[in-house]
Amino acid sequence: MADLSRLDGQVALVTGGAGILGRHFCKGLADAGAAVAVVDLFGDAANEAAAELGGEAAGFECDVSDAASVKACVEAVMARYGRIDILINNAATKTADVRACMAPFEEYSIDTWREIMSVNIDGMFLMAQAVGKTMLAGGVKGRIVQTASIYGVVGPDNRIYEGSNYLGGPINTPAVYSASKAGVVGFTKWLATYWADKGIRVNCIVPGGVSSGQNSTFSDLYSARVPLGRMARADEMVPPLLFLASEASSYVTGHVLMVDGGWTAW
Repeated sequence: MADLSRLDGQVALVTGGAGILGRHFCKGLADAGAAVAVVDLFGDAANEAAAELGGEAAGFECDVSDAASVKACVEAVMARYGRIDILINNAATKTADVRACMAPFEEYSIDTWREIMSVNIDGMFLMAQAVGKTMLAGGVKGRIVQTASIYGVVGPDNRIYEGSNYLGGPINTPAVYSASKAGVVGFTKWLATYWADKGIRVNCIVPGGVSSGQNSTFSDLYSARVPLGRMARADEMVPPLLFLASEASSYVTGHVLMVDGGWTAW
C-alpha cells in the first residue's frame, strides 16, 4: 500500500512553493519521488528552495494573478519536464501591507480586497486553467490539490485575537481571506465534477492554524480552542497532501480534507 503514495517519474508544480507551507509541500513531494517545479512570486526564493531540494527540482518565477505570467511559467515548466502530473494550487497573499490586510471591516479598502482576491481566487483559476490544459492535451490523469483554510469553511472565533499580535501589530482574520478561501472550496468542487470524466481529480486541503510568527497570547488562545490542544506544525500538512496528490486517493475527488486538529468538530 505504501507504493501508492510514491510519485516516481511524476512532475509536480507547486505555487507559493517558497512559502511557509509551500517549502514543506515541495520537500514532501520530492521525497516521494516527484520532480518539483517550485513556483513563487519571488524568483530568487524559488531558486533557493529548489536548490535545497536538489535532484530534478527547479525554481520558476510567476505572478499567479497575471495571466501572461502564468502562461509563461507553465510553458517554461513544460519545456523543462515535458508534462505536469500534479498541481499544488497553494499561492495566497496578505499583500505587502499587512496592516492594510488586517484593517477593520468597516474601513477595509476595496483595493486591498481586490489585490488579495486577485491572488487567492484569480490565481487559482489561472493556474488550474493553464495546467489543466496541459493535462488534457497530454492525456494525463492529473491531480490538483488546492489549499483553502478553516476560515473558508467556518467563521473565525474573534475571541482568540484579543491581545494577539503578528508581525508587530494586532492580528485578525479579514473578511476577504474567509471569502477567498470559501471560493477555493467551491472552485474545487466545481473543477472536480467538470474534469472527472477526463480522469483529473481535484481536491482541497484545509489547514488549521500553523505557527508563523504569532505571539504566545495568540498561540495559547488558539490552542485552547482546538480539541488536540495545540497549533499545527507545517510538516503535519504534508502527509494529507501526499494522500490527495497520489494514487492513494484514487477514488477521491471533490473532497475537502480538514487538517485542523479538530477545530471544525466543535
